[in-house]
Amino acid sequence: MARQSLSRYLPWLVTAPAAILAWPFSAWASAGFGVLFVLGWVDFQQAKQAVRRNYPLTGRLRYALEYIRPELRQYFLEDDEQKLPFSRNQRAMVYARSKVQNDKRGFGSIKDMYSAGTEWIAHSLQPVQPDPALFRIRVGGSQCQQAYELSRLNISGMSFGALSPNAVKALNKGAALGGFAHDTGEGSISAHHREHGGDLIWQIASGNFGCRTSDGHFDPERFALQAQSPQVKMIEVKLSQGAKPGHGGVLPKAKVSLEIAEARGVPMGQDCVSPARHSAFTTPLELLSFVAQLRQLSGGKPVGIKLCVGQPAEWFSLVKAMVQTGQTPDFVVVDGAEGGTGAAPIEFADHVGMPLRDGLRLVHNSLVGAGLRERIKIGASGKVISAFDIARCLALGADWCNSARGFMFALGCIQSRSCHTDHCPTGVATQDPVRQRAIVVTDKAERVYYFHANTMHALADLLGAAGLQSPDDMSPQHLMVRNAQGHACTLASTLDTLAPGQLLQDPAGQARLPSPFAEFWHASDAAHWGVAGA
Repeated sequence: MARQSLSRYLPWLVTAPAAILAWPFSAWASAGFGVLFVLGWVDFQQAKQAVRRNYPLTGRLRYALEYIRPELRQYFLEDDEQKLPFSRNQRAMVYARSKVQNDKRGFGSIKDMYSAGTEWIAHSLQPVQPDPALFRIRVGGSQCQQAYELSRLNISGMSFGALSPNAVKALNKGAALGGFAHDTGEGSISAHHREHGGDLIWQIASGNFGCRTSDGHFDPERFALQAQSPQVKMIEVKLSQGAKPGHGGVLPKAKVSLEIAEARGVPMGQDCVSPARHSAFTTPLELLSFVAQLRQLSGGKPVGIKLCVGQPAEWFSLVKAMVQTGQTPDFVVVDGAEGGTGAAPIEFADHVGMPLRDGLRLVHNSLVGAGLRERIKIGASGKVISAFDIARCLALGADWCNSARGFMFALGCIQSRSCHTDHCPTGVATQDPVRQRAIVVTDKAERVYYFHANTMHALADLLGAAGLQSPDDMSPQHLMVRNAQGHACTLASTLDTLAPGQLLQDPAGQARLPSPFAEFWHASDAAHWGVAGA
């Protein structure tokens, strides 16, 4: 036992005689061994870390290796298709497309084509060549005076404050070059969003940043002043986000710089709080009135909502309110529980919210069943990174897709997963002025532009192979999936589908509705969130 105890300390203890013996030959070597001995002594005396206390000096290796574990796993251990959260192949594809490099792969697929859940496009014997320049969707119906022609792929909401100034500038300049939209995230519109003039989707979240009174409530005059800017093309009311649905947030006062305070309209020297819920409305009917108010104050621009679907009955309440009042948002963005750039408690990241595909299908189906789908466009956000990801969302009912982490990769993100630490190694998600200088705006803006352009060309190739001229033509019939029994079938055969207006029929037909409509649709209440009286 004594020998084992001594062996733990041996690497540290030998540094003392090594320092003495090295002195006649090299003062630098002697000093180096001396420093190691002192570090070991510090480890031996400290009381906070048991490994270092029991293994002076060598115990530091444990913490050093743990610190770089994500990088070791990402670059040397995981296989090319292991998605944690994005695979090396996915990242390599974005890097290649953003740098206009060869994104092709030789020697066939490395995917297991016969495993359950495998998906593929059903190609046609009569392929066509659609023009990706025509891949736009008009958002804003009769209620709008300033409808917007939106790209099928846009930058998802990422706030200034979460992202560095240079990252915001590069994203917006790339959007301006490529003619697609840049969602501000809940941190509002900063000077960095305005510098290059790219189209903006202004997100209004529970903190009312950029349009708030001194006590945090909605300020109509401040909203109108910003919303009527020609650069703002659409308004998005964020009810929840996939990373942490139902959870607010706090930006500590130490991180509230003068630029962030000005953009958000908050005071310096105080924590910047995002409440878990909005104060401007408390019921579905009030939310629709708020949407109508924003549309009027903005001069008739499209106004929509963003949410990660939670309790189906609450979403049904909102749909019922639309049917009852005739008021509708111009669009709904469905965010998936797969999360995004927002840091979140582990329990929320892993166990709260509906994943994108399920939420997207529920929203699409309910709007069809309520006879509202033609009036409301649907966006999808959640691990969208390739043309196939976009095609899958289109098949499930989306009109367009938003991507956050895909565009972060285009900026140079290496998936270090340190966004919440302010220590981003590539300068994307940090306010450290030294770290953020790694983002050279002119270079990264071009990469953002090329990632979007090359992804749109890839989408055109996919649709053309299926014999389709437009993203609007994509349906569940064009996507194949291998089920749990190993049989190949169309995605359409695996999905419950509502007929147009089916939800408005006699409640006696409730038993014929698919789940969860049969359980919650007729019990939900337009005047309250969820089931009436619950």
